[in-house]
Amino acid sequence: MADRRKVSNLLGLAVLSTLVTRPMYPYEIASVLRARSKGEHMGFKWGSLYRVVQNLEKHGFVQAVQSERQGGRPERTVYRITEPGRAELVDWVRELVRVPEPGEDRFKAGLSLLGVLAPDEVVDLLERRIGALDEQIAAAEAELAGDAAQLPRLFLVETEYELAVRTAEVRWVRGFRKEIADGSLPGLPQWREFHRTGEVPAELTELAERGTDPD
Repeated sequence: MADRRKVSNLLGLAVLSTLVTRPMYPYEIASVLRARSKGEHMGFKWGSLYRVVQNLEKHGFVQAVQSERQGGRPERTVYRITEPGRAELVDWVRELVRVPEPGEDRFKAGLSLLGVLAPDEVVDLLERRIGALDEQIAAAEAELAGDAAQLPRLFLVETEYELAVRTAEVRWVRGFRKEIADGSLPGLPQWREFHRTGEVPAELTELAERGTDPD
């Protein structure tokens, strides 16, 4: 079961992942999310972004480091991620990868930020997800073969659908896990090197810069 989080909006996860690269103000965060197309699985909305940043600050996951003003523009506050924020980011992604929960966007969100976890840990988390999925599949199959089998199919189609979705998912997860485990996944050496050195890859930094306000 998923943990109860102080900030549960998946947009908060997206904000934390963006601030890992460097401190930014909210407009920059929004621009980077759009450039990376990361916000689409996390409920990105302009109005909610500011509230999410405020909630992250309230719980100590981000910290305001400076305010700046250019010309007649409103004052802009720059935020950075804190150590508790980094811990929350990693733990949240772990949960999204490990625990099958209703709503496919949760798993997509975890996959979109998989790089914050080390490859060997992802192999373990995916194996645990496979185990949970196998249990859900077995339960659905038992339901369809048991007393529910006496019901008209019309009353069982949602269970059939869930079974089909979970079966397809576990097949994909097994294949993806195998690619990481046997070393055949493209980009795996760079992923390992990132976790060995702790340095943000240059291409990620360039992407972040591309999403910022030009002035």
